[in-house]
Amino acid sequence: MSQNDFSAELLKRAEHVEEILKKYLPKEEGYAKTVIEAMNYSLLAGGKRLRPVMMLESYKLFAGDNADEAVVEPFMAAMEMIHTYSLVHDDLPAMDNDEYRRGRKTTHAVYGAGMATLAGDALLNFAFETAIDGAARGTKLASYDGDTDNRYFAALKILSKKAGIYGMVGGQCADIMAENATDVPKDKMSDILSYIDENKTAALIESSLMIGAILGGASKDSVSAMEKAGSCVGIAFQIQDDILDIVGDQAEIGKPVGSDEKNNKSTYVSLNGMEAASAKVKELSEMAEEILKEQGFEDSFLGNLFDSLIYRRK
Repeated sequence: MSQNDFSAELLKRAEHVEEILKKYLPKEEGYAKTVIEAMNYSLLAGGKRLRPVMMLESYKLFAGDNADEAVVEPFMAAMEMIHTYSLVHDDLPAMDNDEYRRGRKTTHAVYGAGMATLAGDALLNFAFETAIDGAARGTKLASYDGDTDNRYFAALKILSKKAGIYGMVGGQCADIMAENATDVPKDKMSDILSYIDENKTAALIESSLMIGAILGGASKDSVSAMEKAGSCVGIAFQIQDDILDIVGDQAEIGKPVGSDEKNNKSTYVSLNGMEAASAKVKELSEMAEEILKEQGFEDSFLGNLFDSLIYRRK
């Protein structure tokens, strides 16, 4: 698939996710109207919708292209709500204090820090309302060979764990604690960075692929394989981000380069060097591709999506 064809297909899939999201937006009414407006403002701020796209692609790989999307749609919406809440909170004055995201004012810049905090909280809670309601109303699925035979329960468990203290939130915690930590030995910092990349960046990618696979009828072993693929992609994505912060084109990236060094932030590149970082990205990419091949999904759109994320220039 050419780059132009891939880009067109990805845009088409993102637009499809956008239409799905709109079906699950809460109505802006009642005494909670303002926080709901802030939620919807945040959720419709644009973006590539990569996580729900990955979830749907994983679902179709295991369930077939003609499978009922209604099974996975509530979880796709929930995943994007969770991702969005994390961005809303990241932008807050107490965190990164960003005024703009994707070319428009951040939620706290429009609604104030207090309401933005509530909007993030509400998005997280509403994500689980949406997923649970979808699981309760969903068509009956074949038994799962995991810890529970109910595929909806298994998907909900993964969604909650990967978003929480043993996933994204845990990674964000470690990231905050590692800021300006200049007296940490190299081997210890390397362990910390691995934890951050695995949890802050990779956890929701893993979750998206795993949930799609579970709801699509995959076995426990195949779900574990998709988790590993998600880990490879997420970590490679972050290392590539570290590389672009040094050698990237500011106009192409859309943000200043050199910010990691300026902020005295340890990265895979600063600890191991550019050559080792590039080699690690290649290694992780090949591992993700091999996993898809072993699952019988060689030359899939999902594989092309992995490559686009890992080797992106912006």
